[in-house]
Amino acid sequence: MSKSSEIKEYLLAEGASLIGFADLSAHHHLEMVSGVSIMVKIPPAVIRSISHGPTMNYYDAYHNLNRKLNELAEEGASLIQSFGYKAVAQTTEYVKEFDDHRTKMPHKTVATSAGLGWIGKSALFVTREFGSAIRLTSILTDMTLDYGVPVTESACGDYDLCKKACPGQAVTGKLWRADLDRNEFFDPLKCRQAARALAKEKLNKDITLCGKCIEACPYTKAYVINEENIGN
Repeated sequence: MSKSSEIKEYLLAEGASLIGFADLSAHHHLEMVSGVSIMVKIPPAVIRSISHGPTMNYYDAYHNLNRKLNELAEEGASLIQSFGYKAVAQTTEYVKEFDDHRTKMPHKTVATSAGLGWIGKSALFVTREFGSAIRLTSILTDMTLDYGVPVTESACGDYDLCKKACPGQAVTGKLWRADLDRNEFFDPLKCRQAARALAKEKLNKDITLCGKCIEACPYTKAYVINEENIGN
């Protein structure tokens, strides 16, 4: 078994839903040349509950999944380090946003570079397996891995349910491309303001949490129906 396969099998066994490996060598501001994309799916029952905005069920799942992702990133980084390489877990404590709500190496950039999916019209990461019902983290490393084929274009097509669902009108409807700046198709400030207002109304909490575009995504809906059919 290759080291990449060993990392993947280990993280899947620990609870990850999707794993991919990205060549990040073109990002010259990074010391690390590779990325490990780690995703955990959001349970269908949680997705069902958020068509009208965040619920306590979603709030709890959001934080529990973030903690799980932190654990997976740290465990994966430790495994890579045991192979004799450098590795940095991009946990919630490590990753810091700049003033324009960007990070040094976004989890979504690692994920698209690993070939796991694309950026949706609402700036969510979208996979064919789970739609946008996933949470992401990543690991940066100097270890050469078995890289996936990067995804550089959206597969959303004419779908615009996320645009219609957005309470902040943050979604323009423009399709993402790898060379397109996020602000050309999505307004993060409008999203944040609307999400915070909705979370205050629904949960009485000062947090940026909405979820309506996740539930509205046709790929998410297909995942929820498939999971429920398997359960039956």
